[in-house]
Amino acid sequence: MNSLTQRNSGLVQRRTEASRSAAADRERESDGDDYESRRGEEEEDDGGDAKETRLTLMEEVLLLGLKDREVICKSDAPTGDMLLDEALKHVKETQPPETVQSWIELLSGETWNPLKLHYQLRNVRERLAKNLVEKGVLTTEKQNFLLFDMTTHPLTNSTVKQRLVKKVQEAVLDRWVNEPQRMDKRLLALLLLAHSSDVLENAFAPLLDEQYDLAMKRVRVLLDLDPEGEAAKSGANELLWAVVAAFTK
Repeated sequence: MNSLTQRNSGLVQRRTEASRSAAADRERESDGDDYESRRGEEEEDDGGDAKETRLTLMEEVLLLGLKDREVICKSDAPTGDMLLDEALKHVKETQPPETVQSWIELLSGETWNPLKLHYQLRNVRERLAKNLVEKGVLTTEKQNFLLFDMTTHPLTNSTVKQRLVKKVQEAVLDRWVNEPQRMDKRLLALLLLAHSSDVLENAFAPLLDEQYDLAMKRVRVLLDLDPEGEAAKSGANELLWAVVAAFTK
């Protein structure tokens, strides 16, 4: 009975949000600027990335949530991302090499070996949030909770998140290619990591029921793939599929 109630609640939530989206669309259509609106959307799809706020993959996963191969570092050139550079430094300096599964455990602090606790990346969520504050996506506020103050980071630029949600939705609906090897590798990684982080459904909540079911069905297609088999295919990103294999064990 509880699962049925939760499912019904989810359907109501999706219908409500979908209705709001439909109402907003009708308002935009009535303002007499349909042509300009459509032209702006086309320009955004074709080349708007250069004007958008550039987010890292981890920042995108965090934003959606506001709500055994050996790993060898092939290049130690700085990436410009503090967390990634810190992780790559650990990988480069560690001999013999660790497996992907081991690195996930070490960097997340989920290891029982006290001699390897120094590998843990500290305050990851807070550091990602601060990056998004610097990019103007989030802001910083202090909230009082009885005996102490807590720092929070509310969303301040909804356009960036709406654009991200639209990209995720289109990847499994209007722009679904039905072949993982043909998908943009970064977008594929975003879908799989967002699912592993339990935030992917946040992007699907505004969809109509039929769209939601189709989106989840196609995500399931990706999740049911054999990582070993996909990694062996020509042009595949072996590290991506090694991470997927580690998360799905």
